[in-house]
Amino acid sequence: MEFAFTQEHLMIRDSAERFLATASDSLAVRATMNRADGYDPDVWQRIAQELCWPALMVPERFGGMGLGFVELAILLEQSGRFLLGSPLFATACLATPALLAGHNPALQERWLSAIAGGEVTATLAFASGKGWDAHSVQAVAQAGAGGFYLDGLYTQVVDGAQADVLIVAARTPGSEGEDGISLFVLDANTPGVVRTALPTLDQTRRLARVQLQNVFVSDAQMLCAPDQGGAVLRSSLQIAAAGLAAEQAGGAQQVLDLTLAYIAERRQFSRTIASFQAIKHRCADMMLQVECARSAVYYAACVVQEHLDPEGDAAVASELLMATATAKIHASEAFFHCAAESIQLHGGVGFTWEYDPHLYFKRARASEQLLGNPALHRERLAAHLFGEDA
Repeated sequence: MEFAFTQEHLMIRDSAERFLATASDSLAVRATMNRADGYDPDVWQRIAQELCWPALMVPERFGGMGLGFVELAILLEQSGRFLLGSPLFATACLATPALLAGHNPALQERWLSAIAGGEVTATLAFASGKGWDAHSVQAVAQAGAGGFYLDGLYTQVVDGAQADVLIVAARTPGSEGEDGISLFVLDANTPGVVRTALPTLDQTRRLARVQLQNVFVSDAQMLCAPDQGGAVLRSSLQIAAAGLAAEQAGGAQQVLDLTLAYIAERRQFSRTIASFQAIKHRCADMMLQVECARSAVYYAACVVQEHLDPEGDAAVASELLMATATAKIHASEAFFHCAAESIQLHGGVGFTWEYDPHLYFKRARASEQLLGNPALHRERLAAHLFGEDA
């Protein structure tokens, strides 16, 4: 696959970089870290309604921009560079793909239009314990008159305490694996929904525990029936992993840039430490990892774009698993390696609060685990290549 940014791609990248350089600089990041909601509402208003980032991948018939995942990946890479605290990832990478792949046109019309207009934020809640796949769905949907009663606990829901809309996965009693999983869309303030913010290592991304206590949802709120929800959930999480990998690639690039700027100023023995051969080797290794991660990310973005195409080939589903897993592996390892190296190459000030490398190190470690660590994705790749259930 040959891939190169078009002029439109470069324009999107450059405009996002200019905006975030002021809206999400070091001072702004530290300010949002101290907020209960984890983001500046004024900045999000500009992102959602002026820049229309959440609308990027929403089809035009729902009021969106109708662009592809490559364009979204470009924005996510820049948001990762600047540690943007916002509902963008949860809304655009978790909720929107699930809605796009859903089987309820009325829900798509209502919520995709609201997302495109910047009126609501949304997220996806699915994991009830360890794991990041359909097997971790333990919430139960018990059929009742005119709808379902939902009970269960979701752990580590991205922006779960702040989102306006929740897309939740629940299974019919007694079902296992991907069988019997349904997806439901509900207002986050529905009676019986209890949301608890969690303390996190990475203070630039909010996680929450969401408890459903006998929550009634009507049949009209079902996005996917039990025979469809498992596949929709699987593809949505794969797309989200590609989006997270784009963020990680951006973060890796930024810590490399911070390190290069620092070593060009830091002097020892009457010369900058950037002139030392050992330092050059370590920076070259960082750059190699960043470039490998970026290549994997944009290959995965192209595959996701084909997967989301209504006229796309069904065979892309197999390639989607491999491409997104590969991107998550390379981006996770590159980001963590570069963040750790940045702290080391900053020397004694590398781990102090006043300097930024520790912020990226925490984001790197937290993102490495989110949606599955490299070991888990390698297991999925191996299982897929050997013809086993991934």
